[in-house]
Amino acid sequence: MLEVSDLDDRGGRGAPIVLLHGLMGRGTTWQRHVPWLREYGRVYTYDARFHRGRGRDGGGAARDADVRTEVFVNDLAVALEALDRPAALIGHSMGSLHAWCLAAHRPDLVSAVVVEDMAPDFRGRTTQPWDSWFEAWPVEFTDSAEICAMFGDVAGQYFLDSFDRTPMGWRLHGHIPVWRAIAAHWGTRDYWAQWRNTRVPALLLEGEHTLTPAGQMRTMAAEERSVASHYLRVPGTAHLIHDEAPGIYRGAVEAFLASLPEQ
Repeated sequence: MLEVSDLDDRGGRGAPIVLLHGLMGRGTTWQRHVPWLREYGRVYTYDARFHRGRGRDGGGAARDADVRTEVFVNDLAVALEALDRPAALIGHSMGSLHAWCLAAHRPDLVSAVVVEDMAPDFRGRTTQPWDSWFEAWPVEFTDSAEICAMFGDVAGQYFLDSFDRTPMGWRLHGHIPVWRAIAAHWGTRDYWAQWRNTRVPALLLEGEHTLTPAGQMRTMAAEERSVASHYLRVPGTAHLIHDEAPGIYRGAVEAFLASLPEQ
Protein backbone atom coordinates (compact mmCIF):
# COMPACT_ATOMS: atom_id res chain seq x y z
CA MET A 1 0.00 0.00 0.00
CA LEU A 2 1.38 3.43 -0.92
CA GLU A 3 1.94 5.89 1.88
CA VAL A 4 0.89 9.53 1.75
CA SER A 5 3.89 11.82 1.49
CA ASP A 6 4.42 14.49 4.13
CA LEU A 7 5.11 18.08 3.28
CA ASP A 8 8.80 19.03 3.38
CA ASP A 9 9.19 22.24 5.38
CA ARG A 10 11.59 24.59 3.56
CA GLY A 11 11.36 27.48 6.01
CA GLY A 12 9.97 30.98 6.00
CA ARG A 13 7.23 32.63 8.03
CA GLY A 14 3.57 33.28 7.50
CA ALA A 15 0.85 31.73 5.41
CA PRO A 16 1.78 28.38 3.83
CA ILE A 17 2.97 28.12 0.23
CA VAL A 18 3.09 24.58 -1.17
CA LEU A 19 5.08 23.80 -4.33
CA LEU A 20 3.72 21.01 -6.53
CA HIS A 21 5.97 19.45 -9.18
CA GLY A 22 5.13 18.20 -12.64
CA LEU A 23 5.02 14.69 -14.07
CA MET A 24 8.42 12.99 -13.78
CA GLY A 25 9.53 15.73 -11.38
CA ARG A 26 9.97 16.02 -7.63
CA GLY A 27 9.77 18.64 -4.92
CA THR A 28 13.53 19.26 -5.18
CA THR A 29 13.05 20.77 -8.66
CA TRP A 30 11.85 23.95 -6.88
CA GLN A 31 15.01 24.46 -4.85
CA ARG A 32 16.20 27.56 -6.76
CA HIS A 33 12.89 29.31 -6.07
CA VAL A 34 12.53 28.48 -2.40
CA PRO A 35 14.73 31.35 -1.09
CA TRP A 36 12.69 34.20 -2.61
CA LEU A 37 9.38 32.48 -1.92
CA ARG A 38 10.24 32.46 1.79
CA GLU A 39 9.68 36.22 1.74
CA TYR A 40 5.98 35.55 1.12
CA GLY A 41 5.22 32.73 3.53
CA ARG A 42 6.30 29.40 4.96
CA VAL A 43 7.34 27.23 2.02
CA TYR A 44 6.75 23.52 1.64
CA THR A 45 7.55 21.06 -1.13
CA TYR A 46 5.72 17.83 -1.74
CA ASP A 47 6.43 14.63 -3.67
CA ALA A 48 3.41 13.05 -5.34
CA ARG A 49 2.98 9.29 -5.29
CA PHE A 50 5.08 7.46 -7.90
CA HIS A 51 7.65 10.29 -7.70
CA ARG A 52 9.16 9.60 -4.26
CA GLY A 53 12.03 7.33 -5.15
CA ARG A 54 12.35 4.11 -7.08
CA GLY A 55 12.37 2.01 -3.94
CA ARG A 56 9.38 3.64 -2.23
CA ASP A 57 6.43 3.50 -4.59
CA GLY A 58 6.21 -0.15 -5.57
CA GLY A 59 7.21 -1.74 -8.85
CA GLY A 60 6.97 -0.59 -12.43
CA ALA A 61 3.24 -1.08 -12.82
CA ALA A 62 0.12 0.53 -11.37
CA ARG A 63 -3.57 -0.23 -11.49
CA ASP A 64 -5.75 2.20 -13.42
CA ALA A 65 -7.41 3.13 -10.14
CA ASP A 66 -4.06 4.20 -8.69
CA VAL A 67 -3.30 6.81 -11.38
CA ARG A 68 -6.65 8.61 -11.32
CA THR A 69 -6.31 12.30 -10.58
CA GLU A 70 -8.66 11.99 -7.61
CA VAL A 71 -6.17 9.69 -5.88
CA PHE A 72 -3.41 12.27 -6.14
CA VAL A 73 -5.77 15.03 -5.00
CA ASN A 74 -6.87 13.01 -1.97
CA ASP A 75 -3.22 12.37 -1.06
CA LEU A 76 -2.54 16.09 -1.26
CA ALA A 77 -5.59 16.91 0.85
CA VAL A 78 -4.34 14.59 3.62
CA ALA A 79 -0.94 16.32 3.55
CA LEU A 80 -2.44 19.83 3.67
CA GLU A 81 -4.75 18.96 6.55
CA ALA A 82 -1.63 19.09 8.74
CA LEU A 83 -1.35 22.85 8.15
CA ASP A 84 -3.06 25.40 10.37
CA ARG A 85 -4.60 27.43 7.52
CA PRO A 86 -5.27 27.30 3.76
CA ALA A 87 -2.22 27.21 1.48
CA ALA A 88 -1.32 28.96 -1.74
CA LEU A 89 -0.56 26.14 -4.17
CA ILE A 90 2.10 26.81 -6.81
CA GLY A 91 2.00 24.08 -9.40
CA HIS A 92 3.86 23.12 -12.53
CA SER A 93 2.12 20.94 -15.15
CA MET A 94 0.67 17.94 -13.27
CA GLY A 95 1.05 19.83 -10.00
CA SER A 96 -1.11 22.63 -11.40
CA LEU A 97 -3.87 20.17 -12.28
CA HIS A 98 -3.79 18.75 -8.77
CA ALA A 99 -3.83 22.28 -7.33
CA TRP A 100 -7.01 23.42 -9.04
CA CYS A 101 -8.76 20.08 -8.58
CA LEU A 102 -8.04 20.28 -4.85
CA ALA A 103 -9.25 23.89 -4.75
CA ALA A 104 -12.55 22.71 -6.24
CA HIS A 105 -12.82 19.62 -4.03
CA ARG A 106 -11.57 21.06 -0.71
CA PRO A 107 -11.80 24.87 -0.84
CA ASP A 108 -11.08 24.98 2.89
CA LEU A 109 -7.49 23.90 2.20
CA VAL A 110 -6.56 26.31 -0.62
CA SER A 111 -6.18 30.10 -0.67
CA ALA A 112 -4.83 30.58 -4.22
CA VAL A 113 -3.36 28.65 -7.15
CA VAL A 114 -0.60 29.22 -9.68
CA VAL A 115 -1.06 27.18 -12.86
CA GLU A 116 2.06 26.74 -15.00
CA ASP A 117 1.59 25.32 -18.49
CA MET A 118 -1.32 22.99 -17.81
CA ALA A 119 -4.77 22.82 -19.42
CA PRO A 120 -8.01 20.99 -18.61
CA ASP A 121 -8.59 18.91 -21.74
CA PHE A 122 -6.08 16.45 -23.20
CA ARG A 123 -8.71 14.00 -24.40
CA GLY A 124 -7.52 11.76 -27.21
CA ARG A 125 -3.87 12.59 -26.64
CA THR A 126 -1.38 9.91 -25.64
CA THR A 127 2.33 9.60 -25.01
CA GLN A 128 2.69 7.42 -28.12
CA PRO A 129 4.80 9.95 -30.08
CA TRP A 130 7.40 9.87 -27.28
CA ASP A 131 7.20 6.20 -26.29
CA SER A 132 10.26 5.08 -28.27
CA TRP A 133 12.25 7.92 -26.70
CA PHE A 134 11.12 6.91 -23.23
CA GLU A 135 12.23 3.36 -23.94
CA ALA A 136 15.73 4.67 -24.68
CA TRP A 137 16.17 6.11 -21.19
CA PRO A 138 18.61 4.17 -19.03
CA VAL A 139 17.52 3.48 -15.47
CA GLU A 140 20.79 4.88 -14.16
CA PHE A 141 23.05 7.66 -15.40
CA THR A 142 26.69 7.92 -14.38
CA ASP A 143 27.50 11.35 -15.82
CA SER A 144 25.60 14.63 -15.36
CA ALA A 145 26.79 15.74 -18.79
CA GLU A 146 25.07 12.66 -20.25
CA ILE A 147 21.77 13.80 -18.69
CA CYS A 148 22.10 17.33 -20.06
CA ALA A 149 23.08 15.99 -23.49
CA MET A 150 19.99 13.78 -23.54
CA PHE A 151 17.46 16.32 -22.25
CA GLY A 152 19.05 19.72 -22.87
CA ASP A 153 20.50 22.04 -20.24
CA VAL A 154 17.23 23.19 -18.66
CA ALA A 155 15.35 19.88 -18.61
CA GLY A 156 18.62 18.11 -17.79
CA GLN A 157 18.95 20.13 -14.59
CA TYR A 158 15.28 19.44 -13.82
CA PHE A 159 15.99 15.70 -13.95
CA LEU A 160 19.28 16.00 -12.05
CA ASP A 161 17.27 17.66 -9.30
CA SER A 162 14.65 14.89 -9.43
CA PHE A 163 16.50 11.61 -9.86
CA ASP A 164 17.61 9.43 -6.95
CA ARG A 165 21.28 9.95 -6.08
CA THR A 166 23.27 6.72 -6.02
CA PRO A 167 26.96 5.83 -5.50
CA MET A 168 27.27 5.46 -9.27
CA GLY A 169 25.39 8.61 -10.29
CA TRP A 170 21.68 9.25 -10.78
CA ARG A 171 18.79 6.80 -11.05
CA LEU A 172 15.22 7.31 -12.22
CA HIS A 173 13.12 8.13 -9.15
CA GLY A 174 10.09 6.28 -10.51
CA HIS A 175 8.99 3.99 -13.30
CA ILE A 176 8.34 5.23 -16.82
CA PRO A 177 5.38 2.86 -17.47
CA VAL A 178 3.61 4.34 -14.44
CA TRP A 179 4.38 7.92 -15.47
CA ARG A 180 3.03 7.14 -18.93
CA ALA A 181 -0.12 5.67 -17.38
CA ILE A 182 -0.69 8.90 -15.44
CA ALA A 183 -0.49 10.94 -18.63
CA ALA A 184 -2.65 8.43 -20.48
CA HIS A 185 -5.38 8.89 -17.88
CA TRP A 186 -5.51 12.62 -18.69
CA GLY A 187 -6.34 11.63 -22.27
CA THR A 188 -9.57 9.93 -21.19
CA ARG A 189 -11.38 12.91 -19.62
CA ASP A 190 -11.38 16.64 -19.08
CA TYR A 191 -11.15 18.88 -16.00
CA TRP A 192 -13.18 21.91 -17.04
CA ALA A 193 -15.78 21.38 -14.33
CA GLN A 194 -13.11 21.32 -11.64
CA TRP A 195 -11.58 24.51 -12.98
CA ARG A 196 -14.94 26.32 -13.10
CA ASN A 197 -15.63 25.25 -9.53
CA THR A 198 -12.50 26.87 -8.09
CA ARG A 199 -13.25 29.93 -5.97
CA VAL A 200 -9.75 31.22 -5.26
CA PRO A 201 -7.45 33.73 -7.00
CA ALA A 202 -5.47 32.16 -9.83
CA LEU A 203 -2.40 33.03 -11.88
CA LEU A 204 -2.03 31.21 -15.20
CA LEU A 205 1.39 31.11 -16.89
CA GLU A 206 1.69 29.66 -20.40
CA GLY A 207 4.85 29.07 -22.39
CA GLU A 208 5.10 30.50 -25.89
CA HIS A 209 5.89 26.97 -27.07
CA THR A 210 3.44 25.35 -24.68
CA LEU A 211 2.71 21.64 -24.41
CA THR A 212 -0.94 22.43 -23.75
CA PRO A 213 -3.66 22.37 -26.44
CA ALA A 214 -3.83 25.71 -28.24
CA GLY A 215 -6.05 28.34 -26.68
CA GLN A 216 -7.11 26.41 -23.60
CA MET A 217 -5.21 28.43 -21.02
CA ARG A 218 -6.56 31.70 -22.44
CA THR A 219 -10.03 30.20 -22.24
CA MET A 220 -9.39 29.23 -18.62
CA ALA A 221 -8.51 32.83 -17.84
CA ALA A 222 -11.65 34.08 -19.58
CA GLU A 223 -13.97 31.67 -17.77
CA GLU A 224 -16.46 33.39 -15.50
CA ARG A 225 -15.54 32.51 -11.93
CA SER A 226 -16.29 34.27 -8.67
CA VAL A 227 -12.65 35.40 -8.53
CA ALA A 228 -10.74 36.78 -11.53
CA SER A 229 -7.84 34.90 -13.10
CA HIS A 230 -4.61 36.54 -14.24
CA TYR A 231 -2.97 35.19 -17.41
CA LEU A 232 0.55 35.66 -18.79
CA ARG A 233 2.09 34.13 -21.90
CA VAL A 234 5.87 34.02 -21.44
CA PRO A 235 7.85 34.60 -24.65
CA GLY A 236 10.64 32.22 -25.57
CA THR A 237 9.63 29.51 -23.13
CA ALA A 238 8.24 26.02 -23.48
CA HIS A 239 7.04 23.85 -20.60
CA LEU A 240 9.52 24.69 -17.81
CA ILE A 241 8.78 28.39 -17.51
CA HIS A 242 10.10 28.68 -13.95
CA ASP A 243 13.52 27.43 -15.11
CA GLU A 244 13.59 28.85 -18.65
CA ALA A 245 12.63 32.40 -17.66
CA PRO A 246 13.17 32.51 -13.88
CA GLY A 247 13.17 36.31 -13.69
CA ILE A 248 9.84 36.72 -15.48
CA TYR A 249 8.40 33.81 -13.51
CA ARG A 250 9.52 35.30 -10.20
CA GLY A 251 8.15 38.73 -11.04
CA ALA A 252 4.74 37.35 -12.00
CA VAL A 253 4.46 35.10 -8.95
CA GLU A 254 5.69 37.76 -6.55
CA ALA A 255 3.14 40.26 -7.85
CA PHE A 256 0.41 37.65 -7.52
CA LEU A 257 1.35 36.61 -3.98
CA ALA A 258 1.64 40.25 -2.89
CA SER A 259 -1.89 40.88 -4.17
CA LEU A 260 -3.48 38.15 -2.05
CA PRO A 261 -5.42 39.14 1.06
CA GLU A 262 -3.59 38.44 4.29
CA GLN A 263 -4.63 35.22 5.99
